[in-house]
Amino acid sequence: MAEETKNILEEYKKHTDQKIDEVKRHFDVTREDFDGKVALISEQYDSIQENIEIVKNDIKTTKNDVAIIKNDIEIIKNSLKKKVDIEDFEALEGRVRALEAKIR
Repeated sequence: MAEETKNILEEYKKHTDQKIDEVKRHFDVTREDFDGKVALISEQYDSIQENIEIVKNDIKTTKNDVAIIKNDIEIIKNSLKKKVDIEDFEALEGRVRALEAKIR
């Protein structure tokens, strides 16, 4: 009976070892898949970070450009003593031409 028990235990150990090997293979495959997905996410994250830095730089440049434009507009606005629209200017031109024609 001891021999029979020993054979049963050996059979059980073989079966258990096979199952453990299957589980190990399954976990190895699952780990590799998981590692691949994590690596992909990491690459995407790096790419997103690079794009965010580009956008930040573009925003800084745009802010600087807008500040320069605002400053230029303020200078132009302050340098004009009196503003005349195009219609008033054309009317004045016509009057000057008429006066010059009378003088000649």
